Amino acid sequence: MKQLAGLDASFLFLETAEMPMHVGALHIFELPASYRGNYVCDLRAHMASRLPFAPALRRKLALMPMNLASPAWVDATPDLDQHIVAIKLPRGSGQAELEQQVGLLHPVLLDRSRPLWKFHVFEGLAVGPGGTKRYGLYTQLHHAAVDGQAAVALAHAILDLSPEPRALPDMPTRPARAVPGTTQLLRRALAGQWQQTLNIAKALPGAVSTLAQMAAQSAGGAAGGVMSDVMARVKGQAASGSKGVSNLSLAPRTRLNATLSAERVFCGVSLPLAELNAVRRRHGASLNDAVLMICSGALRRYFAKHGPLPRKSLIAAVPVSTRAKGDTTANNQASMTVFSLGTHLADPAKRLAHVLAASAAMKSNLDHVKGLMPTDFPSLGVPWLMEGAAALYKRAGVAEKIPPIANVAISNVPGPTVPLYMAGARMLKNYPTSIVVHGMALNITVQTYNDALDMGLIACAQAMPEVAELGEHVQAAFAEFAALPAPAAEAAPAAKKTPRKAVTPATKRPRASAPTQKRASR
Repeated sequence: MKQLAGLDASFLFLETAEMPMHVGALHIFELPASYRGNYVCDLRAHMASRLPFAPALRRKLALMPMNLASPAWVDATPDLDQHIVAIKLPRGSGQAELEQQVGLLHPVLLDRSRPLWKFHVFEGLAVGPGGTKRYGLYTQLHHAAVDGQAAVALAHAILDLSPEPRALPDMPTRPARAVPGTTQLLRRALAGQWQQTLNIAKALPGAVSTLAQMAAQSAGGAAGGVMSDVMARVKGQAASGSKGVSNLSLAPRTRLNATLSAERVFCGVSLPLAELNAVRRRHGASLNDAVLMICSGALRRYFAKHGPLPRKSLIAAVPVSTRAKGDTTANNQASMTVFSLGTHLADPAKRLAHVLAASAAMKSNLDHVKGLMPTDFPSLGVPWLMEGAAALYKRAGVAEKIPPIANVAISNVPGPTVPLYMAGARMLKNYPTSIVVHGMALNITVQTYNDALDMGLIACAQAMPEVAELGEHVQAAFAEFAALPAPAAEAAPAAKKTPRKAVTPATKRPRASAPTQKRASR
C-alpha cells in the first residue's frame, strides 16, 4: 500500500462530471492486409503479458475512512475484458469519426473501484494503402496515476520496436496483498502528516524569496535586453527601444475563460517533424518555441475570425516537468508556469521575436518555478476542502468573475522518434488528449512521434465548438512560420582603409604633362 502524494490526489479531489481528470491519446494502428485475427483479443493477450512491467495498470484506490485524507494505491488485477473494449464504427470510418468518438468518451469518468485506465478499440475504419487494416485506439489513464512523461515511460513498457514482440525477462511472482483495514489506513494516513508539515515549513521562506525575486524581475523589465537582442536578430537591424516581454501578467478575458460544460470536442493534427525542425533551426528556436509560435498564430487566426481578438496577448499555462533524468516513477512530478504568446501582434516576424523573448524570460525563471509547487503536502481534511471548492467554483460561476491567469494550456511532451508497435500492429498516429479546467476551456498537447509532431486539441464544446477549425488554423500557422525569411545576417564592418604615408615636399614627384606620358600598350 502506498498513499498518494498530495499533487497526485488533487486530480481525484478536483474531478467532477464537468471536469474529468484523465489523460491519454487517440492512436491509429495498421496491420497487414493478410491479417485475419481479432485485434481486440490480440491486444488483451498482449497487455496480459505486459502487466507485470506496468505497475500503474495493476493498482486501484483504497479510500480513507470518511475521505479524511489522500487515498492509497493497493495491488489489483485488472479484468482485461472490462478494461479493453471494442467499439464498432460504420464501415469506412475515418479521422472525423474517431475524433467524434473521443469527444463522446472523454467526459465519461473512470470507475474508481477498478484500476484507473481503459482502452477503447475502434473497428470499421477504412482500409489503408494496399488493403492494410486499420484500428483506432483511445486510451484513458487517470492523471492521479501518471503525468505526461510517466505516460511515455508506461508506453515503453507496453510497446515494441518491431511487429514481433520483444523477449521479456522473467518477473518474480509476488503474493497478493490484502487490502488494509480501517485502522491500518488511518494509522498510515496520519503517520506522514507531521513530517510533511515540517517539509512545507522549511521550504516556505525559500518560496517567498523566489516569488519576490520573480516579481521584481518582472517589474524591472529584465527581459528588455533579451527582446532587443532577439528583435535585432530577426530584423537584421538594431532594436533599441523595443519593449521587454514579461510572462508574469494577467490574461485578457476570452470565451475560453468560462465555466465548463460536460461536453467535449477533439481534433488531431500532424505536422512534418523534419520540416518543422529545419524551420525552427533557421530562426534559432527550440522545438518548444516553435510549438508556441504555431499555437500563437492559430489562436490569433481563430479569434480574428470569431472575435473578439484581445488587444493584449493571450497567456498560455505551460506545464514544467520537475522529474529527474531517468526517473520513470508512475506519478506526477510537474509544476506550472505561464507564457505570453504574442497573439496581439499581426506581423509574424514580430510575433516570433515576442515568443523567443518570452521563452528566454521563462527559461531564466524555470529553476525557480520548479521548486515553487511541492508535489506532496499534508492532506488531512484536504479532500473535503478541494471537493467543496470544485463544486462551489462551478455553481458560483467563479471562472467568469475572477481575473483570468491564463487562456489555454499548452503542453509539449517529448516522445519517440521511431515507429512503434503493439500486438503486432504499427502505430501510425499518436494524438494526445488531456484536461480542460474551469476558466481554461482549451488544452493543446503535442508529442513527437516517429517523423511527425502529433497535436491533440481538446476543448469544452460550449466554449469552443469549432475546435476542428482551430486545427486548420494550426496548419496555416505552420505554413506562415515556414514562410518567414531567415534572419538577416549582421552587416560586416567596413574594411578599414590603410592610411597613406605622408609625403614630404622634398620627395614629392612632379606631375608629368600630357605630351610626355607614355601611351599604354594595347
